[in-house]
Amino acid sequence: MSSFTTISPDKLARLIGTANAPLLIDVRTDEDFAADPRLIPGSVKRSHESVPNWGEELAGRSAIVACLRGQKLAQGTAAWLRQLGVQAETLDGGFEGWKEAKLPLIDSKKLPPRDAKGRTVWVTRARPKVDRIACPWLVRRFVDPNAVFLFVAPSEVVAVGERFNAAPFDIENVFWSHRGELCTFDVMVEEFGLATPPLLRLATLVRGADTARPDLAPEAPGLLAASLGLSRMFDDDLEQLEAGMLLYDAFYRWCRDATTETHNWPTGKAKS
Repeated sequence: MSSFTTISPDKLARLIGTANAPLLIDVRTDEDFAADPRLIPGSVKRSHESVPNWGEELAGRSAIVACLRGQKLAQGTAAWLRQLGVQAETLDGGFEGWKEAKLPLIDSKKLPPRDAKGRTVWVTRARPKVDRIACPWLVRRFVDPNAVFLFVAPSEVVAVGERFNAAPFDIENVFWSHRGELCTFDVMVEEFGLATPPLLRLATLVRGADTARPDLAPEAPGLLAASLGLSRMFDDDLEQLEAGMLLYDAFYRWCRDATTETHNWPTGKAKS
């Protein structure tokens, strides 16, 4: 049974992908990480040895710490974080407990190189509409919460990627792009091992909106309309991305929690 300083894998899985998810910190040793270089979605690898240094920047926030089995490294790191003003818990059973629960894991080898601050950096075409907002949402909610996104002229995406060590996406002839009938969001869900029912449902909506296939889902035209509306509301691509994060938060929660819910106007005789 979980204590007040631990959280179960199932409960954590419900938080991952939502706007109010805690920080996820993986403090497995280098040897343990090398034995299985996968990550709990949204987690960041940190060294337990330097927690007094990096922990200060997390003051006032909430965090979940995981080591291999949820024992000394996670317990000690979480205790240090609480000393520094962080609301810290440990993952019950650690990485192995998460794996035994058959919950999603991301192969770290699929991630782009990180910059000096430990962030993945991505680059795509300016003036995003559907896929180029959906993909950053997926990355920040499930892959790297600190990811940086660069929006540049279409002709410069590849060159900027090379010069700034950024992963290009949603352009032709790169790894993170459309494949057949699949859009880039589909590809990211598959490659990152995030093919859960809610994200597969959301991927169908994104594909329908992004590839002019409203027949794929009745909600796809609504997603397209909202996306095009946002693109007219914001001249700044980063401001549009921030607004789009809320849009996709809402669609994800519908895909996960509310697909069977309906809203019916009360029937009855109208008053004269």
